[in-house]
Amino acid sequence: MNRIKKSVSLILCVLLLAAAAMGTTGCSKNENSSSAAPQSSSSLQSSSAVQDSSSATGSQSTDLQVLGEGDTVFSFKATDGDGKVSSYEIHTDKKTVGEALLELDLIAGDESDYGLYVKEVCGVTADYDTDGSYWAFYIDGEYASAGVDSTDIVPGSVYELRVEKG
Repeated sequence: MNRIKKSVSLILCVLLLAAAAMGTTGCSKNENSSSAAPQSSSSLQSSSAVQDSSSATGSQSTDLQVLGEGDTVFSFKATDGDGKVSSYEIHTDKKTVGEALLELDLIAGDESDYGLYVKEVCGVTADYDTDGSYWAFYIDGEYASAGVDSTDIVPGSVYELRVEKG
């Protein structure tokens, strides 16, 4: 029974990370406002954004967008299923990555017993239940061991959501 619970927990964590990664895809909209009001508790509204002109994988990328207001600054990247990378410099006063991204309407998803299951990032949907794809969550290039909503922001870190297939 304990082994089953651990397996289910691991699967849900992977799905959560995948959902978070998928939520970053398609975030290359050029919005020039400096702040935005949240539309809902599970979505982010971006105020501005800039894309990196390069990526570690050599994928197509766009300009870096600067979003939000606040004293804490971190980098956020979204890589869609086609390899398009959208890069952001996030300014916030929120404590967790999930809170900051939700506030800017960059991600959306469903609440679960394991936290936020990210299904949409920057308008791009990845839903494991429909096509086997999900948003995977990375911190400084390493696969994250927790979801976006339980990851405290570390200034200067790079957080990324990537669409991956299960």
